[in-house]
Amino acid sequence: MSLNKIILYYGFAPVRDPKAVMLWQRTLCASLNLKGRILISEHGINGTLGGKLSDLKTYAHSTKEYAGFSNVDFKWANGQGDEFQKLSVKVKKELVAFTTPDEIEVDESGIQNGGKHLKPHEVNDLVAERGDEVVFFDGRNAFEAKIGKFKNAIVPDVQTTHDFIAELESGKYDHLKDKPIVTYCTGGVRCEILSAVMLNRGFQEVYQIKGGIVRYGEKFKDKGLWEGSLYVFDKRMNINFSKDAKTIGECDKCEAPTSSYLDCARLGCKDLVLLCDDCAQDSVNLACNKSHTRGKKLSRIS
Repeated sequence: MSLNKIILYYGFAPVRDPKAVMLWQRTLCASLNLKGRILISEHGINGTLGGKLSDLKTYAHSTKEYAGFSNVDFKWANGQGDEFQKLSVKVKKELVAFTTPDEIEVDESGIQNGGKHLKPHEVNDLVAERGDEVVFFDGRNAFEAKIGKFKNAIVPDVQTTHDFIAELESGKYDHLKDKPIVTYCTGGVRCEILSAVMLNRGFQEVYQIKGGIVRYGEKFKDKGLWEGSLYVFDKRMNINFSKDAKTIGECDKCEAPTSSYLDCARLGCKDLVLLCDDCAQDSVNLACNKSHTRGKKLSRIS
């Protein structure tokens, strides 16, 4: 039996002809029977794919041969082979939709005006050195933080990455502009842009975790500064880094501990409902309500 895997990755580098790269990537993935989502822009590539281990290794090797993608960090996870229903490869103005495509400066070594990268152990070193002065700033959609986040982190009130600019410019975080801020997100791509956006708006000392939550969790499991489950954008919905993972999520209906998200029952609604096993048995609890974004599209690549 073939071993199935999932890869999460991104790479910032100038892409002169995004459409040509899109067609190449689509053909490459189709030839290897890979499924998942890939975005291409003039700034690089961002994707999540699932398939057989051997096919994903071939894909990774081929992708690294493209000028600028040689340093792409492929993060690997176990898969069942059914995490993605289809293959989607698209050209977009931005790899992550912050609505600020002109704010980042990119060359073949990556984004040049973003926050300083910290390896997982350097994150802990920074906290050990500077204590409560360090601020963890969540770079994900707010619903993701309900089931897992860094301890005492600030979770911005955003439903999609589109909301970050207005949130940062609202003034509610101005008191943090002279603090050491560690931005974090699933695999790191959102923080590449978020950290640049924050620096451009007067935040003085901004960091990002190299490899995101994924790499931090691989290093420290549940014995570090992370607590809870990690939301992921595929059929798995969430993952734990060890059997000792703390459950910090609360059921939307009864407030029992849970990390399980389910899709809203309304066709076309993009919202998720956080339910415990008991409440999930009642279909009424999956009904859509006025608080849902409904047709508003959530960011699906991390």
